Amino acid sequence: MTGKKGVREMAAKTEGRVLAQNRKARHDYFIEETFEAGIVLKGTEIKSIRAGRVNIKDSFAKIDNSEMFLHNAHISPYEQGNQFNHDPLRTRKLLLHRREINKLIGKSQQAGYSIVPLKVYIKHGVAKVLIGLAKGKKKYDKREAIKQKDAKRDMERAIRRQMKGE
Repeated sequence: MTGKKGVREMAAKTEGRVLAQNRKARHDYFIEETFEAGIVLKGTEIKSIRAGRVNIKDSFAKIDNSEMFLHNAHISPYEQGNQFNHDPLRTRKLLLHRREINKLIGKSQQAGYSIVPLKVYIKHGVAKVLIGLAKGKKKYDKREAIKQKDAKRDMERAIRRQMKGE
């Protein structure tokens, strides 16, 4: 019975916590709209996700036959698993409502748009991925974003110094 308790404790610890984040996506793309999708997992994949052993840095979502799939998401094999462990880079189906998929089909077929995963988290014991409809940034857009971030950081630093000086 102790095995069950350990699984429950791990599930309780990971509830609501972001387990993987794609920071590069926010740097390389303008995120226009986000959608929450479930992930179809096999066997021990959920245990690896709960342990935080997931990487979505180079992954993307693609629509095939009115179904959405997540490509290049790396979920490490579960260490205590057996020979039935999963392939770390296998393509995984995403679960969305039909109207959300239709909306994404219409928008993603426009030039310059793609669908990227932004973060993986656990909600009510179920693994979810936040995907975003994204438009690629040009090099000058990225430079402008970095300048704005630096200016904001400098302003906050100056305000903190001012508050301490009083």
